[in-house]
Amino acid sequence: MYKATDELIIGKRTAKNRITMAPTVKFFAEDDGLVKDEFVKHYEERAKHECGFIVVEATCIEKAGRLAPSQLGLWCDEQIEGHRRIADACHKYGALVVPQIHHGGLGTHPACGPYTGPTATMWGWPGHRSEAVELTKEDIIRIEGEYIDAAKRAQKAGYDGVQLHACHGYLINNFTSGVNKRTDEYGGSLENMARFGCEIIEGIRKECGGDFIISARVSGCDPSYEESKVIAECYVKSGCDFLQVSCGMKDLADCEHDETLPYGVVASLGVKLHEHFKGKVPVSLVCGIRTPEQVKYLMDNELVDAVDLACGLLADPAFTEAILHGAAYQKCLSCKNGCAFGPGHSHACPAMKLRGANEFGFAD
Repeated sequence: MYKATDELIIGKRTAKNRITMAPTVKFFAEDDGLVKDEFVKHYEERAKHECGFIVVEATCIEKAGRLAPSQLGLWCDEQIEGHRRIADACHKYGALVVPQIHHGGLGTHPACGPYTGPTATMWGWPGHRSEAVELTKEDIIRIEGEYIDAAKRAQKAGYDGVQLHACHGYLINNFTSGVNKRTDEYGGSLENMARFGCEIIEGIRKECGGDFIISARVSGCDPSYEESKVIAECYVKSGCDFLQVSCGMKDLADCEHDETLPYGVVASLGVKLHEHFKGKVPVSLVCGIRTPEQVKYLMDNELVDAVDLACGLLADPAFTEAILHGAAYQKCLSCKNGCAFGPGHSHACPAMKLRGANEFGFAD
């Protein structure tokens, strides 16, 4: 049995505890994708309250592949210095910190660029539907290079590694989902579908070295759990140090789940993959973990190596200390508002409002 306070070995580095901050897009960059002061303070607050491993929100590797015009970027060298400020702020409190590097693929915002994917397909929602651009092999190699270049910039900024965004319907996930109808080496078998992500991992490892953390946020149910397991195995064989499990493009209603358990269907996917990879690489879970008691249950029963906190940690950075030391904290109210705050979303989080935070989530 282990505890949330125990250290966690990730590749060749060690996190001081088993509480991790999940990547959640909350603040808004400008078109240049540069880090603002609010980003630095946001992540510093979670490190100050003892979060052991912090994943900076989705950070785009290509301007045309953004999920929103306001997304953070690592597509050019001018963005490095801002990210260095985030890394330094988190390291000051002993946290490991990595950015989640991302390309929108079929989740690209229409104002940023066209939908792109492994196969040409009609995509979008009413009023915004268009045919996705099918990536050529040359496009694939170019984009893989952009992921690798973004990782090299992350290393120059002082980050401890990167996380690949390989779930939630974005580009890497598009290759490993049912929308991939390719007949070349990037489609067909599960190993071929995983090739895009694997080549990115291998390239990052070659360029950034063995002590640079490579995490992947993967789906545990896309196309199915058994297929997701094979895809995750491919990533681990290619050099992935840490599997952080979420969901993909499949409807969660199609996933079997025991509703009597003290965690939901998405978290259960992490539990399943942890059982499979136990002793090989650490595995974390996410979604709906909003009380110290849930974390204790998961740790006491050795159901997962680490717990990714999203809404609970956004509602109050002190949630980590509540888990580790029994400190007081403002509980997430599960309001279904999408944890929106920042300019234009002032006090959308009622828990944040109760603890006297301003529009950026900082206590006055």
